[in-house]
Amino acid sequence: MGTSQLDRIVDGWHHDPHSILGPHVGPGAVTIRVLRPLAQAVTIVTPDQRIAMTHEHRGIWYAVVPGTQVPTYAVDATYDGTTVPGDDPYRFLPTLGEIDLHLIGEGRHEELWQVLGAHVRTYDTPFGEVSGVSFAVWAPSAQGVRVTGDFNFWDGTAHPMRSLGSSGVWELFIPSIGDGATYKFQILGQDGAWHDKADPMAYATEVPPATGSRVFTSRHAWGDDTWLAERAARDPHRTPLSIYEVHLGSWRPHLDYRGLADELTAYARSAGFTHIEFMPLAEHPYSPSWGYHVTSYFAPSARFGSPDDLRHLIDTLHQAGIGVIVDWVPAHFATDPWALMRFDGSALYEHPDPQRGEHPDWGSFIFNYGRTEVRNFLVANAIYWLEEYHIDGLRVDGVASMLYLDYSREAGEWTPNEFGGRENLEAVRFLQEMNATVYKRVPGIMTIAEESTAWPGVTQPTHSGGLGFGFKWNMGWMHDSLDYISHEPVHRQYHHNEMTFSMVYAYSERFILPISHDEVVHGKGSLIGKMPGDRWQQLANLRAYLGFMWAHPGRKLLFMGSEFAQSHEWDSSQGLQWWLLEYAEHAGMLAAVSDLNAVYAATPALWQLDDAPAGFEWLNANDAAANVFSWLRWDEAGSCTAVIVNMSPVPHEHYRIALPFVGTWTEVLNTDAAQYGGSGMGNLGAVTALPQSWNGKPASADIVVPPLAAVYLTFTRSRD
Repeated sequence: MGTSQLDRIVDGWHHDPHSILGPHVGPGAVTIRVLRPLAQAVTIVTPDQRIAMTHEHRGIWYAVVPGTQVPTYAVDATYDGTTVPGDDPYRFLPTLGEIDLHLIGEGRHEELWQVLGAHVRTYDTPFGEVSGVSFAVWAPSAQGVRVTGDFNFWDGTAHPMRSLGSSGVWELFIPSIGDGATYKFQILGQDGAWHDKADPMAYATEVPPATGSRVFTSRHAWGDDTWLAERAARDPHRTPLSIYEVHLGSWRPHLDYRGLADELTAYARSAGFTHIEFMPLAEHPYSPSWGYHVTSYFAPSARFGSPDDLRHLIDTLHQAGIGVIVDWVPAHFATDPWALMRFDGSALYEHPDPQRGEHPDWGSFIFNYGRTEVRNFLVANAIYWLEEYHIDGLRVDGVASMLYLDYSREAGEWTPNEFGGRENLEAVRFLQEMNATVYKRVPGIMTIAEESTAWPGVTQPTHSGGLGFGFKWNMGWMHDSLDYISHEPVHRQYHHNEMTFSMVYAYSERFILPISHDEVVHGKGSLIGKMPGDRWQQLANLRAYLGFMWAHPGRKLLFMGSEFAQSHEWDSSQGLQWWLLEYAEHAGMLAAVSDLNAVYAATPALWQLDDAPAGFEWLNANDAAANVFSWLRWDEAGSCTAVIVNMSPVPHEHYRIALPFVGTWTEVLNTDAAQYGGSGMGNLGAVTALPQSWNGKPASADIVVPPLAAVYLTFTRSRD
């Protein structure tokens, strides 16, 4: 064997070390070569004999075994007088099949995480079981790839990988290592420089700031079969949805995944939320990014425990009847040099054109959505979280930034698409493929778009040209309503339309009304801090505002802390102000939100026809002078709930409202109730609608509308 080929192997830039290393049948004999740098002696061990190997060149040893059958063998290597038994990585066949490679090349491998990355595998041999880890990574522009880790003293010289043809995948099985091993890939780029890279497909990582990937095999036994069966049988877009948005690191900072399984589950269930939405769980090196600058898309953050600890948390929530939504970030990724950035020395995951590949606002890279393998990576990642972690929904971050080529760019900083438009057609196709694929594979899940523009058809099906999302955040409602509520009541009559305008477009999409983390950070203050007036009025304002929100068409999302009126702006480095619940006014706020959730879930009129005009009817949208809004919510059976919201501190003791039915209307919720910290004004539990027509309705009632309060009245029986 010429030394030039051996040099290429030792130097790490041979595309197929298996063609030289390992066993090779020749005329009448089998030549075996092994790579054992720094060894003093190496011996081949077969079931029948021991064969001393000859050092050939730079740590490559060879032996010739008579016969034409490849023997089963192991390798003993001697270092400083100590013999270390082992196996030969280069005697094993590839762990990816031709179908896998074909699907990867086509960008259609929906279970990509099962073939790329690191996987513990076991093979039967005459020496017994051989266990090890198969490594596979996509790096098509690399000159060479090696595996380095704590099992080879972070020197990849002994473990060069082979390239599997035109797929761009490099592969190697390393015996005698297993779960818990820490590793990276050493990649020789076209620039001739070596780059140490974390595994893009790693299931687990070291705890930041350490950056290594970890071999991990799940052993969690799921107990949520009933939840999954019921989820698959129902339409997630036609069920009540009240979401509690949580940042894991600051909900209760001392808790890990398992601690959260107990405390967060109990709290969310008591408060009546149907779902938890976790801000991004994928590993990220910079905690203040809140998880939105991802480096390891397939590994949950190790800050809070193992991947199975997270599975335990989700399992516990499911068994308590609470769904789980996770923020997913395909719009951009972190620029850390040890992660996806110029992964194989080229712009691999990011778009090579800086106008499309670099995000000017966030200091991050943008995925190349037009590259089939990159699109496959992201689609498979979405499936992975839904299937491997039983996630019930993905809230897709930054959709608007994906859809527009000129997002946050001035003239001259972007290039139009092939039709001369500003739409990122590659991103559109990716989003459509992702949505169509996950809805096909995982019955009962939902996808949610954080999309802040008027892009048409965000929640329309892909076969009709839509993006295919299940829901869209209603950013317009959020901005308008928060602007309205920030004004002193005396001025609100001039902003009345800000609370009614949302009904003009309420049925253009399936909406979620979001009061998210973005509204209580970066100088915006807490939600209670946005409310004008003295302390009593602030709390009453907030209760009335949430009462308005819970009865408005659209599902609900509330960021943690707002449910008990946290006073301070959210700080991700600090825990929530749980001590405030020792005070009656804050405990009352939490009680009000809990009752809002209970009434909402138990009242189909408040959610069943959210997306249909038949589910909503104004009673009076124009009483700006009194700062009062009133409307009806209808369900499919023809039952209805009347909602009256007074955004003035002035009570109305004889306020006439039109109603569709004569008879008793039960006051099922009043945010001014004394147990919430209100003044206790109300209608003594019910009002009677008389057959006196009003505003086009056959019945009407004089009711008490408390100050800064929302009142829900549900029709229970006809008048005798």
